[in-house]
Amino acid sequence: MQSIQIIIDKAIGYFMQYGLSLVYAILIFFIGKWLARLVAKFSGAAMQKTKLNVTLASFLKNIIYYVILSFVVLASLNEIGIETTSFIAIMGAAGLAVGLALQGSLANFSAGVMLILFQPFKVGDKVDAGGASGVVKEIQIFSTILEADDKQHIIIVPNAKITADKIVIHQK
Repeated sequence: MQSIQIIIDKAIGYFMQYGLSLVYAILIFFIGKWLARLVAKFSGAAMQKTKLNVTLASFLKNIIYYVILSFVVLASLNEIGIETTSFIAIMGAAGLAVGLALQGSLANFSAGVMLILFQPFKVGDKVDAGGASGVVKEIQIFSTILEADDKQHIIIVPNAKITADKIVIHQK
């Protein structure tokens, strides 16, 4: 009987010491998650009003949500009393490793964003770009699809190759 009372007293002591922090951490997480969704939804609507490319707008909306959510998780963990500097260091190292591993893909992605934003050419234009020639069928986030002059071949050109080389747009 004495040991049960000791356990109950310790549990009450732990709850008194850490309970309020746990409640605050849970509140921070759920309110922060709701706020992240709200900000992402608002920014997505704002990007649609500016007529930004749908693919790019959706991608940016997701990036905004997950960046805010990562800060919310770190704030929640910090409120509980967990040291978050090691998590931040791990996230930075993981980001660097992923960035180095996906270097070519990231170059194509950023080139795709540039092509979508600045639109040096559009679907239907006849172009010479990235060492290929043809009519632009689709501009994707990683590559651009061209239809060759013989109408028999489809050419997929990485966007990084297009932006690194000269682009010749033929007049109709």
